[in-house]
Amino acid sequence: MSEAFDLSSAFITLFAVVGPPKVLLTFAHLARDRGHRELVRLTLVATLMGAVIGVAMAYSADFLTDLFHISDWSLRLAGGVIFFIYAVALVLGIHLGGAPKEDDHLPNPLVDGLRELLLPYIASPLAITAVMVGSLQKDTWGWHTTMALAYLAVVALNCVCVLVLSKPLRRSHQTSLEVLSRLLGLLLAAVGVEMFMSGLDELVTLGLGHG
Repeated sequence: MSEAFDLSSAFITLFAVVGPPKVLLTFAHLARDRGHRELVRLTLVATLMGAVIGVAMAYSADFLTDLFHISDWSLRLAGGVIFFIYAVALVLGIHLGGAPKEDDHLPNPLVDGLRELLLPYIASPLAITAVMVGSLQKDTWGWHTTMALAYLAVVALNCVCVLVLSKPLRRSHQTSLEVLSRLLGLLLAAVGVEMFMSGLDELVTLGLGHG
């Protein structure tokens, strides 16, 4: 498998999980109550924080799994379940880790926006799981770097899409966002099933090997 193919495969996987379709849904809700300049500032800060966390996960996946005695197949099974639950929630119109209540906003608009973006974007469970599962496929610094670059490319694309579409997002209709949310849920459900089956296949293979 060539390095170019590895990089493209990692990018496509991360794009499906944490790419613009998912991120634009999150920022669309924030854009309704914020001006263009405030949204740009929030986007840049959130993107930087998300990039740092993603790159850290790409390089520390082996260390974390060893520290907590987690096997590759168990992480894939757990990741598949997480993806599938999140996807079903999207299809049903349930937004997990959503924004706080209207009367529960913080005085600082930037901090308040970052809090709303913490789970869905900055420290997204989907992103962290995808990066860790991808990084564990090969135990080399070169592959960890490939995963980090793929993640940074997706994060950069997310940032550009949000900045370019910030004004249309502010005028987007709730119905269109819900339709996009359900389509995204179907995509994530398929990714979750694939990841779960991959972990299950590895578990069965290990079981047969020890049998």
